[in-house]
Amino acid sequence: MRAKRLKIGIISKQEYINRTVAIAKGEYKPKKDEPKVWFESIKSMAQILSNENQELLKLIVKHKPSSITELERISHRKKANLSRTLKTLEKYNIVDLLKTSQGTIAPKVRATDFEVQFGLHYSHIGEAKPQSAF
Repeated sequence: MRAKRLKIGIISKQEYINRTVAIAKGEYKPKKDEPKVWFESIKSMAQILSNENQELLKLIVKHKPSSITELERISHRKKANLSRTLKTLEKYNIVDLLKTSQGTIAPKVRATDFEVQFGLHYSHIGEAKPQSAF
């Protein structure tokens, strides 16, 4: 299986709002290589990409379950917890939840490799430029 890389960025909620508004106003155009998925902190990213969730992703890749019920059996996790986790991973474009012809929902991993970008260079996006004191 070919690794699918997901670029992740980390910026504050306010910086994300500024960025989104600047894009909507046409003041900022995202670069092609910029992250498509954003987290507010390294801590929030770590919660989503926890060891437990990484193991779940590996199980999905390895076993290719045809339903959440099958994944529940393979992973030994409760269906309610599993569904909640999968919906969260879907929100961050890490998994897809696909409706099958049998009417079940089959999880499919979208991203197997993660590239995290963060730093001060994102903080200027969408903010007013500083005024000169002179």
